[in-house]
Amino acid sequence: MLKVVIYPHPALRYESVPVTRVDDDLRSVVREMFELMYESNGIGLAANQVGLPFRFFVLNTTADPERADQERVFINPEIVKRQRSIEDEEGCLSFPGLYSKVRRAGKIRVRAFDLEGNTIELDADDLLGRAIQHEADHLSGRLFIDHLEPARRVSAETKIREIEAAFRKAQREGEYESDETIARRLDEIAANGTIPADLAGRVSQE
Repeated sequence: MLKVVIYPHPALRYESVPVTRVDDDLRSVVREMFELMYESNGIGLAANQVGLPFRFFVLNTTADPERADQERVFINPEIVKRQRSIEDEEGCLSFPGLYSKVRRAGKIRVRAFDLEGNTIELDADDLLGRAIQHEADHLSGRLFIDHLEPARRVSAETKIREIEAAFRKAQREGEYESDETIARRLDEIAANGTIPADLAGRVSQE
């Protein structure tokens, strides 16, 4: 069963590997990621954020499960063009309660694959463009706090420490394994190149 992991879970700093096959396991995980995203009132969720070291993420900038027509899946995305620069507020489901202004490109062009394995190319600006950049960063182990200007990073430190303390407490209580065990598991999944059976819904169906 998938869950959104919080900072500093090792998956959030993991350099994801490309998806090599679009199959029913991937589609099942994508559906569950959308459901998790909606439950958390988010607009985007990267595979790293559910402990999977693969290059894909989901988006729905309306955050509304009734607007399935706005659901987008980006597999092996690559931002091939950036224009302008603009600053706006961001948050992240892996940093609950933390928001800060981040400077990013005002307009981008992204190439990726969709769930049918087709190549897509999209020009995006405003919220969609920002969300794509945010989620694409996740796939390379970069977080929105890495983009904060020094003064904003200082002001965010208290909240970041609170989030980290919550993760370590959950770790001590057995909700998460040790960092070392998680890192080994991520390496194994990445090397195998497939979504584990227990996360793809192939072991049991409720």
